[in-house]
Amino acid sequence: MNTTIIIAAVVIIIVVIGLASYFLFFHHTTSPSITSVTTSYMTSSSTTTTTSSTTSTSTTSTTSTSTSSTSTTSTVSLPPGAYKLPYNPNNKTVFIYLVVSAVGYQFNYNGTSYGQLKIYVPAGWNVMVILTNEQSIPHNANIVLNNTPTPNNANIAQDGKILLYVGDSPSNYMNNGVPPQGTAVGILDNISAGYYWIACGIYGHAESGMWVDLIASNSVTVPYAIISSSSSTSSSTSSPAWG
Repeated sequence: MNTTIIIAAVVIIIVVIGLASYFLFFHHTTSPSITSVTTSYMTSSSTTTTTSSTTSTSTTSTTSTSTSSTSTTSTVSLPPGAYKLPYNPNNKTVFIYLVVSAVGYQFNYNGTSYGQLKIYVPAGWNVMVILTNEQSIPHNANIVLNNTPTPNNANIAQDGKILLYVGDSPSNYMNNGVPPQGTAVGILDNISAGYYWIACGIYGHAESGMWVDLIASNSVTVPYAIISSSSSTSSSTSSPAWG
């Protein structure tokens, strides 16, 4: 057993000596070429310029000057029983709707006769007359600048000057008119201040009571109408205190 150990020790010594000799010999004869591999890492220095976009919200305090267009509705004091007529204030036109009723007295406008219906309009306005005939015989409506208190002639042209013909014409106003269930329209522009009739021109109709009073006044601001319980007997019209 001691012999085995001695042999093993001798072998180890021989191996160590051989390795040392080999190393010394190889180191002195071969100068190793050390290849220096320089790995160049291109560091992409990405400079992130964080642009701090400060959104400056400029709150412009717009002071909206609200022009309060106050539509001033002027309260018009009308006499008892009066009612406003339809009108267009932009072009200053009043609309007078007249119906020859088949009910009641034959010679009527809106069921009235002998000047019971009185219509007031602002002077300088346009007057549109819309006539509808519900009777079985023809009728017309004419604006007359009268020179007598009431119609007292079968021919209305003898009582004043006819300014507007509705449903007729200057040549046939005494025998022609709006047929049964028909309608006619006429307009008189820029009526002057004064006293007028709206009368049927067919022979004898106005004289029989088929007329209304039409008053154009500078003191009237809103067109209106009123029905009087009594017939009109005079053309004298002091400027009304209403409107």
